[in-house]
Amino acid sequence: MYKIKVNDDFQFDVEEKSNEFYVNGSKLNVDLSSTSSNSSSIIYNNKSFNTEIVELNKVDKTCTIRVNGNNYTLKVEDRFDQLLKQLGLDNIASAKIAEIKAPMPGLVLDVIVEEGTEVKKGDNLLILEAMKMENIIKSPADGIVKKIAVTKGDKVEKNQVLLQFK
Repeated sequence: MYKIKVNDDFQFDVEEKSNEFYVNGSKLNVDLSSTSSNSSSIIYNNKSFNTEIVELNKVDKTCTIRVNGNNYTLKVEDRFDQLLKQLGLDNIASAKIAEIKAPMPGLVLDVIVEEGTEVKKGDNLLILEAMKMENIIKSPADGIVKKIAVTKGDKVEKNQVLLQFK
C-alpha cells in the first residue's frame, strides 16, 4: 500500500491488486491513455483530464503533476517508508551533517557558498572537476556553513574535508 499526500493537505491510501487500483478502499475506475512519456489523458466519472508530469524526484519520492493546467505536488510513501516511520527510524536521513568530504580526487573549480551561509538540502556548495567532468557538490541537509577548507584551484584527495557545518 502507498500513502500519497497531495499538496500537504490531502492523504490517500492507494493499493494495487491484480492490475486494479483502490483508493481509500474503493476501486478506482478510470480509462487511461498515454499521449507521451510524461503526459496522459484520463477519463474519470465521464470527465476528461489531461495530465503531465512536471517534475519527478525519485530520491525524495515526490513529483509535481499538472492536471488540466493546475499543478499538484505529491509525496509518496511506500511500505518501507511506513515501516521506518512505525519503528521511529524515519528521521535518521535528516540527521545533522557535520562536514562534506570529497567523493573523489579532483580540482576545486569554484566555491559557491561562503562561511556563515545558510543552505538548504540540495543547494549547490562547490564544483569539483574529476576525470574531466564537472561535479556539483550539493548540500545533503539544511545547515549553516561553518568553515570552508578549500579554495578555488585546490587539488583535493578522496575523503578530504571540503567544508564543515555548524
